[in-house]
Amino acid sequence: MSEISSTRPLPASPPPTRPSQVAEQALKLLQPLDGLLASGESAKAEVIAVKEAVAQSFQVLLKLTLANGSQATLQASSSQPLSQGSVLNVTALSDTRLAMILQSAGERALTQLDLNLLPIGTLIQGKVEASEQIAQLKAQQVLYRVVVNLLNTPLAGNKLSIETPLALPLGSLLTAQVRGSQALSFLPLSGRLDQLELGQQLLAQQNRQGSLDGLFKALQGLSGAALPAGLRASIDQLLAASPDIRQLSDAKGLAQALENSGLQLEAKLLGGNTASLPQDLKANLLRLIAQLLPQLPNAAPLNPGTAAGTLAQALPAFVRSALGALDQAGNRQQALSFPLPSKLLQAMDGEADLEALLKLAAAAVSRLQTHQLSSLAQTQLSPEGNLLTTWQLELPMRNQQELVPLQLKLQREDQSKQGRKDQQDTLWRVELAFDLAPLGPLQVQAQLAHGSLSSQMWAERPGTARLIDSELDNLRERLLAAGLTVGELACRQGTPPQGPRTTLEQRWIDETA
Repeated sequence: MSEISSTRPLPASPPPTRPSQVAEQALKLLQPLDGLLASGESAKAEVIAVKEAVAQSFQVLLKLTLANGSQATLQASSSQPLSQGSVLNVTALSDTRLAMILQSAGERALTQLDLNLLPIGTLIQGKVEASEQIAQLKAQQVLYRVVVNLLNTPLAGNKLSIETPLALPLGSLLTAQVRGSQALSFLPLSGRLDQLELGQQLLAQQNRQGSLDGLFKALQGLSGAALPAGLRASIDQLLAASPDIRQLSDAKGLAQALENSGLQLEAKLLGGNTASLPQDLKANLLRLIAQLLPQLPNAAPLNPGTAAGTLAQALPAFVRSALGALDQAGNRQQALSFPLPSKLLQAMDGEADLEALLKLAAAAVSRLQTHQLSSLAQTQLSPEGNLLTTWQLELPMRNQQELVPLQLKLQREDQSKQGRKDQQDTLWRVELAFDLAPLGPLQVQAQLAHGSLSSQMWAERPGTARLIDSELDNLRERLLAAGLTVGELACRQGTPPQGPRTTLEQRWIDETA
């Protein structure tokens, strides 16, 4: 498979009215036909090898398929650089000369895209079936006409003719994004493989994850239990680092909570920023796992070396084994939903308390990783070509003696002004989801655009919906006093409607191609 090293736009394809140019010339055979083809008789030939003999002269090896189905191999010379895998129509001119017509001329191939079927931003995948050089541009740049067999979208099975300066090998698979009816930009292979790996990891973490509620309730239930000193210290550190409502109501406190949510743990470790790790939620969960593992029956002793080494040793192998029996019915679409649905793990009969606690802690780590991977999956270009950046996370919020999971999603969309990339507006979207006694489950969606803030709230309990609705005027006054322009504020009973969701393309590579 060929890798396209950088994203670049393709020159516009020729309009439909432009007549297709058929590459036709003669091939000189290096040995006579010996009756394989009579003069004027035609057959199909495939280029199976190409070798440059001298300047502007190429030796090609052809696999000839005759009308009766029999095949033969011929050697010939050509003044045109044919690509390996090219399919030709050949006609015998004499015993040593063949006229050839390159089938890669793109006859009956699409030369523009219907944007009603493939809106701007759509990802198309295809296999290169033919390629021919059609022009020599400035600075010794060559222009090729390439015929691509589309593998996905409603146009799957159709041929697409494009012009590009890239020498795309025959049989290579490519992915491109629609930029217009006659414009595409290639996506590099590395990015496609990253997306494929991201989808696989997202599905795996979604299947393993469990809500934070179960873990924190179990930890609080161990307050009077006799535990090893290291394990007790890890539990106390995890519980003490949880922010309360007052902290999350303050801008600096909220920023600090987001910093310590675990969303940036890997970036901190890579950057050597370990000062904030004692307050990081994900790091504290991993420390808890590292303390729990040695307490299990038949557990292998851990080397009490560096924290990084202990954490690396503690998590991956156990998560795969300890959670192997859990429900595997989830899918990537569920992992991309917001909020993530509640998933409480059931304690199994006969298990030790610490083993059940270990499974809850591992499932909590997987839940945080599901949020992280979902953030990456939703960070992409919108159909309008705007960059959409997503941060999704979950925090255990302290409400008196109770720890309430707070799910939060932030999205930033950079919008060009009237198509000008040098002038941009920024659109912010915020979503919250939590279940706070005595109000019950609540979801909030807010949007800040062009200096105006608007918000929709949903409460599942009728009494809570009426209470919030009665306080909306007070909320509006407080927002205005803070210097904001306020648009619509509303509260409804129920849950937000589930509209179109951002999805991952599942078939990045057609394995049957």
